[in-house]
Amino acid sequence: MPRAKRHFIPGYVWHITHRCHKKEFLLKFARDLRVWMSWLFEAKKRYGLKILNYTATSNHIHLLVLDSGERAVIPRSMQLVAGRTAQEFNYRKKRKGAFWEDRYHATAIETNHHLISCLTYIDLNIVRAGVVKHPSQWEFGGYQEIQAPLERYSIIDHRALMDLLGIPSKEDLRRLHSAWIEKALARDDQVRECKWTESIAVGSNDFVESIMNRLGIRAKGRRIYGVDGGFSLREAQAPYSINFGSNNERLSSK
Repeated sequence: MPRAKRHFIPGYVWHITHRCHKKEFLLKFARDLRVWMSWLFEAKKRYGLKILNYTATSNHIHLLVLDSGERAVIPRSMQLVAGRTAQEFNYRKKRKGAFWEDRYHATAIETNHHLISCLTYIDLNIVRAGVVKHPSQWEFGGYQEIQAPLERYSIIDHRALMDLLGIPSKEDLRRLHSAWIEKALARDDQVRECKWTESIAVGSNDFVESIMNRLGIRAKGRRIYGVDGGFSLREAQAPYSINFGSNNERLSSK
């Protein structure tokens, strides 16, 4: 199976996806999802990871981050979050073996309407799975935090998100974010879009070409494809299959 790729270039927004080993439902309990979120907060505090949105499900996670240019912030953060989540789970369950797939996938997202679409796509991940009818009902995602910012222990960097979207206030962000979600829900076409999870970059043709040029030799063999409303730089990769089911419907802290 081809290994997932992550080609981080400073100054870009990245959509990161990471699956549990063999798509197992290792995050099906609420306590384990909270552990993942606590280490995500720790990565923000320890390394300055700029988190724009996130959601965690029973067998995979989505994370939207800004690479601010500091050396290795994203890889170090992912190592911390994934490693400590796995360690705590295996210790508690007296389990051995891999918890995550060996590598996570990262997709560069252009900071215009593509960023809004990706932000919305992440929020609606759990709705597409049929677990909830609205992202406000899901505790383990960024929707609630964007709608009601926390004074303490905030995971999302609201200032970074507002600056990227050109939104002047948290109240405007809350209002617009809610409108994007409701508009997407009204379309009633919640299907998985592989461009967000299998591409190296998503955006305008100029944006995708710029990523391709900056990758240089690492972009060899990749092609630019037209997708709905834009373009994506794609690589040969095993399908990113999300397999939900009853294991993801009942969460427990036990």
